[in-house]
Amino acid sequence: MMKRMILSLTLALVCLTASAQFEAGKKYVNASLAGLNLAYSKNTRFTADIQLNAGFFIAQDWMILGRIGYNHPGKHMDNFEIGAGGRYYIEQNGLSLGLTASYEHGKNYGLKTDHGYITPELGYTFFLNRYVTLEPALYYKMCLDEFSDASTVGLKLGLGIFF
Repeated sequence: MMKRMILSLTLALVCLTASAQFEAGKKYVNASLAGLNLAYSKNTRFTADIQLNAGFFIAQDWMILGRIGYNHPGKHMDNFEIGAGGRYYIEQNGLSLGLTASYEHGKNYGLKTDHGYITPELGYTFFLNRYVTLEPALYYKMCLDEFSDASTVGLKLGLGIFF
């Protein structure tokens, strides 16, 4: 009985703390490791993506964000990404829904490539303390010009800071 009361109190405090972090005017930074070999593209064998995000809450639960990233999809391949998007936080369950538009420029086997992407994602925000979060997410990186060959599904794990 006592364990249930302590667990309930802890969960209530986490929910209250999380709610305060999604207010208008709050800022956010995040570093993520993405890809994790869930790509189904025939052009991709191994992925190692690093993403850096910065965001600002424009309203309760609504954040706009910018992204820069580096992607290494295979031997002799390097891609750099820049993008912008938005995210909505569902406070009741910790889920977030995001959508990002990005441009990726790369050099693959000596040939330059340029792609545009739209990336919807479903994530979860787990607060480690009042400001630091662990954020796993599942995403679909949809290529606008080579849909079948350059689109990927991925999993990412990020570490975020709200201030």
